[in-house]
Amino acid sequence: MTVIREEDFITSIADALQYISYYHSPDFIHALHDAYQREASPAARDAMAQILVNSRLCAEGHRPICQDTGIVVVFLRVGMDVRWAGTQSVEEMINEGVRRAYLDADNPLRASVVSDPAGQRRNTGDNTPAVIHTELVRGDKVEITIAAKGGGSENKARFTVLNPSDSMVDWILETVPKLGAGWCPPGLLGIGIGGTPEKAMLLAKQSLMVPIDIQALRERGPQNTAEELRLTLFDKVNALGIGAQGLGGLTTVLDVKVLDYPTHAASQPVALIPNCAATRHIHFSLDGNGPAQLPVPRLEDWPDITLASQDSARRVDLDRVTPEQARDWQPGETLLLSGHLLTGRDAAHKKLIDRLDRGEPLPEGVDLRGRFIYYVGPVNAVRDEVVGPAGPTTATRMDKFTDTLLEKTGLLGMIGKAERGPATIASIARHGAVYLIATGGAAYLVSKAIRSSRIVAFPELGMEAIQEFVVEDMPVTVAVDSRGESIHEKGPAQWRARIAGIPIEQK
Repeated sequence: MTVIREEDFITSIADALQYISYYHSPDFIHALHDAYQREASPAARDAMAQILVNSRLCAEGHRPICQDTGIVVVFLRVGMDVRWAGTQSVEEMINEGVRRAYLDADNPLRASVVSDPAGQRRNTGDNTPAVIHTELVRGDKVEITIAAKGGGSENKARFTVLNPSDSMVDWILETVPKLGAGWCPPGLLGIGIGGTPEKAMLLAKQSLMVPIDIQALRERGPQNTAEELRLTLFDKVNALGIGAQGLGGLTTVLDVKVLDYPTHAASQPVALIPNCAATRHIHFSLDGNGPAQLPVPRLEDWPDITLASQDSARRVDLDRVTPEQARDWQPGETLLLSGHLLTGRDAAHKKLIDRLDRGEPLPEGVDLRGRFIYYVGPVNAVRDEVVGPAGPTTATRMDKFTDTLLEKTGLLGMIGKAERGPATIASIARHGAVYLIATGGAAYLVSKAIRSSRIVAFPELGMEAIQEFVVEDMPVTVAVDSRGESIHEKGPAQWRARIAGIPIEQK
């Protein structure tokens, strides 16, 4: 009988979470590089380049690919001939592994899990508890698939129950454009079909744990309905022209995964869960011979990518920029920002708005007139870092606060990721402001542009405290200009029309 020792199991969980925080899987790197080489959209191509360069930097430096280091999801297949040696339950051991990984002094990971979700939403401090799915199977091993799923892509999960005669392809093609770019494409789509509502959602999540193999499937040909559906959706979703970061382009998804399960004759449950460009998962097994030995990738697995020349980008001095200068910026244009900017996410925005509503002044050091605010919650710094990985968070969560800030503070611009809502775009145009995006999935690369950082307000918010950054040549893209023109509307529409004219064999 196989004996799984408590410490081996805990160590394996902790090691796996550290591993996936800084190593992309080779299948993702190869698929993204192939898409990068084919991409014809300059903006999308540059975003892919940043993601690939960021990935290599993280592999070299053992630092997180994304500042959102996710909520931990564990799939266990426990052999019925296994015996456990230890004093803790399996759930307790997993959570101890999570705790060790997220509090690791050499590579601390951002704790994002909050308890009392319908109430106080207090951060648990160590990213526990994990979400655990356990299955008892024949055998004498424990198989573990572990993922760290970021909030940007998790928030875009969708579910429906269709009539049996309805087209799930039509529903998916109608749904994906509505997701916006907050899930950080290019990535994967996981589709779960059948069972019951909760089973369909679980199938969609499980499907994302499988290596990318869509091109191999195309070469050998589909052998069942699920595989036929994968190929159909892969072509049709990419034909939407959404592109990397929603900027418009040839590649929106690198693969589409489909898992199905028998269902009731009157039902057709369908779940859709996207996986972002910071996809993080790994599979390993324990057989009683110590902790898991995870393969160390070679740096040769990463392509040698050169970022777009900075000579063609417009340099902006944040300490001297004027609304008149910002009016010249065009949607899709690359800017390099230098100077001072403030940070702020949901919790900080709520505190600022509450003060304004009460007629109180903003905290000392938070003067937004003519300035820019960056929607970011960075990972804690280690060693000689100014900040840890510091990529953008989804800007639409700040939409409900934006008009008030623009109206009452004189804020000139915002930096985040993904699109803004129609009302916010109208407010940006009305106030002559601008919205810029940094590349989601390039958090470590972005952090290299940050030269200094200090907390100026709300230190009790932890990673959501307002900080003042000094940046040098921080790369961003103009997403909404001062007239209200949005690259997230213009770009995909243009590329959808272009793709429609490309023969299918060339796509």
